Amino acid sequence: MKFIHSILIALITSLSLYATPDTDTAKGPTQVTESVINDDGVRVTILGYHDFSKTKKATEMLIPTDKFRKQMQAIHDLGLNVITMEEFLAWKRGEKKVADKSVVITIDDGWKSVYTDAYPVLREFGYPFTVFLYTNYVDGGGSALTTEMIKEMQQYGCTVGSHSVSHPFPAAVKKERIKGSKKFSAYLKQEFDESRKILRKKFKGDVTTYAYPGGFVTGEMLPVATESGYECLFTVLPGKATRTTSNFTVPRYIILGTHDYIFRNATSFKATTTSAATDGAIVQSTAHPVQPEPGILISNRTPIISADLSQVENIDPSTLLMRVAGFGKVPAIYNSETKSVSWQVNRRLRSRTCEVTISWQIKDTAKYEAPLSWTFLIDRAAAYQPK
Repeated sequence: MKFIHSILIALITSLSLYATPDTDTAKGPTQVTESVINDDGVRVTILGYHDFSKTKKATEMLIPTDKFRKQMQAIHDLGLNVITMEEFLAWKRGEKKVADKSVVITIDDGWKSVYTDAYPVLREFGYPFTVFLYTNYVDGGGSALTTEMIKEMQQYGCTVGSHSVSHPFPAAVKKERIKGSKKFSAYLKQEFDESRKILRKKFKGDVTTYAYPGGFVTGEMLPVATESGYECLFTVLPGKATRTTSNFTVPRYIILGTHDYIFRNATSFKATTTSAATDGAIVQSTAHPVQPEPGILISNRTPIISADLSQVENIDPSTLLMRVAGFGKVPAIYNSETKSVSWQVNRRLRSRTCEVTISWQIKDTAKYEAPLSWTFLIDRAAAYQPK
């Protein structure tokens, strides 16, 4: 699984953080049609997660459990409507209405941490979710989900989708493709059809959704997916889903543990004729205490921006650099007694967000440490009131 994750990370980051359909998507026999459904103006955001941990640091594919909980709280605080996969599919078919700014939560692969870390949080909030499983990993021991864990979660809002049999990545798919159309078709049939059969038998329910491993799509996959009985197939391309979005390439925001802006984009909705705009939630964690706190909404347009660096050993104060969006490098002051750095904003903040970055070197080193970065919000109404 570590090897698989390293490939996925490389694939996503090499393509501006998101994998895209293969350039051969339009090639090969598509031979599929989709019924025309009128757009009702509703937009749904689909979130995609992978692994979780209470103790490990964030990586692209792993999100700390406390941050995941803060994200779920943010969804609640924003008033977004978390819907089931069944409701999403019925809406896509034109059979059901769902509220604008709805959210579908999905989790790929089948890591045990889904059960130990994510599931308790989702159950606390009463949020339904879908696990996209590749069948070779279920009951795989070690870090894998077990059948019993999945069945328990099914009793409390979890549904099952397919993530193939073996979780093939682009190189593996392309290797099979050059063997000829007949062998490639059989290969795809195994990955799509066999995984669905296994999951239906094991978890006693229908399986009509599929998440492309690595987000990799080719034209030949579409008729195979249809013949295998899938209704909606999910990518790793960011964007909101509408009723008219192709069921073969439904977008998802893959929430990377080290890129907080993705969750913000996923929970941000533009205004429509029937719905006001919603600013996305900023959910961040910083290695050291900072003020204003990450994601907080402030009305003071000239705050003091500060960071407590008392836990940094052997910091070289002369190398400290603070940069504030709209101001660039600012003359921050380091307090040697409290080991904190601060700057008094000297003109009123007017943008709705303010991003801050602080960097430094350790004594007797020439390389800067990883920067401390965070974002806070400014009350836009207060920002334009007379001072």
